[in-house]
Amino acid sequence: MPLRSTDAGWGALVRAFHWLIALMILVQAIIGLSMVGMGVTPAKVRVFALHKSIGMTILALVLLRIAWRSSERRPVDPPAMPRWQRRAARAVHLALYGLILAIPCSGWWFNSASGAPLVWFGWLRLPGLGGYDPFWKPRALLLHQSLVALLAALLVLHVGAALWHHFRQRDDVLRRMLRGAPKQHGGA
Repeated sequence: MPLRSTDAGWGALVRAFHWLIALMILVQAIIGLSMVGMGVTPAKVRVFALHKSIGMTILALVLLRIAWRSSERRPVDPPAMPRWQRRAARAVHLALYGLILAIPCSGWWFNSASGAPLVWFGWLRLPGLGGYDPFWKPRALLLHQSLVALLAALLVLHVGAALWHHFRQRDDVLRRMLRGAPKQHGGA
């Protein structure tokens, strides 16, 4: 299992970033949805602090992932993949990266406009992006929620496309993110 990506598959580090960030986004969705119906209680404050800490962790991980990816090759697309699909896949991936960067930043902005502290897992206090601002607070929240909705739609498209490639096209697009190199076809 090579650390770096090859023409045949994604490297171990890219796959680790992908699945760790995916898991954290799923956890964030569950936490975010659970906070909607909660009243202002000490439990909600703790859940909100966890949500903020995980969001900042996602931001750091996606920055590391982008830095790592910029230094490596990407696997070759399946030969039968039409040009429009290659372009669509790249556009969706760019949008996913953009949203995964923008969502924690918009949450950070909302938190700052709320006047609340941002302490990463109770250990590291992060600076605010401005102070309490009743004008920007609801706008930052609306932006955060809108970006999350857009991310959810793109994730449905992303997962759907990966499953379509795997089950319908029977190519190695999904397999190379699961195991790196595709399965071997035929004898040697």
